[in-house]
Amino acid sequence: MSPKAAALVLVLLAVAGAQADVNPDEVASVLWKYFTELGSHAKETVDQLHQTELTKQLNTLLESNLKSVNSYAEDLQRRLVPFATELQARLAEDSQRLKEQIQQELAELQAKLAPYADEVHQQIGTNIRQLQAKMSPYAEELRSQVDHGAGELRRALEPYATELRDRLQDNAESVQASLSPYADRLQQQIDSGVESLKQQLAPLSEELKAQVGQSVEELRRGLSPYAQNVQDGLNRQLESLTAQMEQAAEELRARLATSSEELRAQLSTVAQELRQAAGSDAEGLQQRLAPLAQQLEARVGQTLEAFRQQAAPFGETFGQRLVERLEAMRGKLDSGTAGVEDHLELLEKEVREKVAAFLSTVPPAQN
Repeated sequence: MSPKAAALVLVLLAVAGAQADVNPDEVASVLWKYFTELGSHAKETVDQLHQTELTKQLNTLLESNLKSVNSYAEDLQRRLVPFATELQARLAEDSQRLKEQIQQELAELQAKLAPYADEVHQQIGTNIRQLQAKMSPYAEELRSQVDHGAGELRRALEPYATELRDRLQDNAESVQASLSPYADRLQQQIDSGVESLKQQLAPLSEELKAQVGQSVEELRRGLSPYAQNVQDGLNRQLESLTAQMEQAAEELRARLATSSEELRAQLSTVAQELRQAAGSDAEGLQQRLAPLAQQLEARVGQTLEAFRQQAAPFGETFGQRLVERLEAMRGKLDSGTAGVEDHLELLEKEVREKVAAFLSTVPPAQN
């Protein structure tokens, strides 16, 4: 994708964001993903962006807004073409500078902390153990909520299997006439149950996110006495740690939501099969429905058990990821060596600042 083509994508995105019926957070999220990918992959991104999932997100976001492109879009495009070109060049130049900056900062931090190496190592170790102790109840609560929600949904759907078997005792015309309303009620019960499950699980993600912030703040206070002269460098490491942990919490929330929607889709196939059967010939309908009626309860049970097996361990996995982040930070402070993640994080921060500065110069669309 050429700089001009990339700029055009951003033009359409900015125009979409200017419309009152578009969520600005969604626009900002997709815009940032574009620049993150551009910053992280440099030249490869320019050539490969059209093949990525990001392109699909842009297309989906912009489809309903293409008719709104006007003179504001043309003005914004004129601004974005040189900006996108300049940004690509600046990223290549800034990358080495940022890498050297991180390495120097970490080396200074490690040197200042060296006399307190044992205390720092012990402080982080204590924080790791405390975090593990705090995460354990949340992991158990998440597992409990998943089990409880899946059990509730299974009990709510059990009567539908009995009802379907009872209906097969009626004549074919009666069965066919009642099948669509029955399928609709089944779908409503599935939707209601899944939404209830999502509502039970969502607060846990927010609680975990808050706990992460508290743990990092405790670590900050514990390390502050050893970093009087390099507080800025320590703060950067802790801010990076916070960002990584918050990202992990957001990924947990997204995984729970995705798993819930997958559960909805899998259970909904039963209702879809019933609707398809309702539209078929009444002759032999009862024979075609009999296997489904016998399997309905088992299929629901198997689907819910698969969901439970998949989602229940998410809490333990989340806790392990947080411990890994803390271990990685301890390793950096011990060695003074930066990793690739540090480089990319600071590079992305620079890109965010450049994008924010540019967008602040763009006048709003005239309605």
